Amino acid sequence: MTPSGRLFRTDQGSDLVLTRTFRASADDVWAGVTEPERTARWFGPWEGEASPGRTIRVRMAFEERTPWMRLRIEACEPPRRLAVSTVDEHGAWNLELLLSDVDGGTELRLVQHLDTEEGIGEIGPGWEYYLDMLVAARDGSPRPDFDDYYPAMKEHFEGLRA
Repeated sequence: MTPSGRLFRTDQGSDLVLTRTFRASADDVWAGVTEPERTARWFGPWEGEASPGRTIRVRMAFEERTPWMRLRIEACEPPRRLAVSTVDEHGAWNLELLLSDVDGGTELRLVQHLDTEEGIGEIGPGWEYYLDMLVAARDGSPRPDFDDYYPAMKEHFEGLRA
């Protein structure tokens, strides 16, 4: 398994970018990352009124103790861009999902805007795992095992800091 994660330095910090490509329309991929019954298959269900400036609750169904978290929708531009943020015990998380047409399919880019690159060795493998969970949910393949991602991919992500 080869990690897709790359790191880009910006004026505001660093962007961790991971990609997956699907043989599907942007509308279909968008539905897979925004509709609660479909997000439940790979990340977790959510509840609340989903619109920019609003906060929803998301259940992290594949984490220990399946905790709920609050997720603020910063921007929603179907079917191309979803920006969200949350704050937890690990800090602030600012994320974007960007969809673009590529070779008759759709590329999904997950971008995490980082204030610091500390912890990237844990963050990166987690996003690789969740994106592969999305792939498995879409194509019916077996769910990946997180133990195949961490600590195996930690070195790759730590190396991006160099």
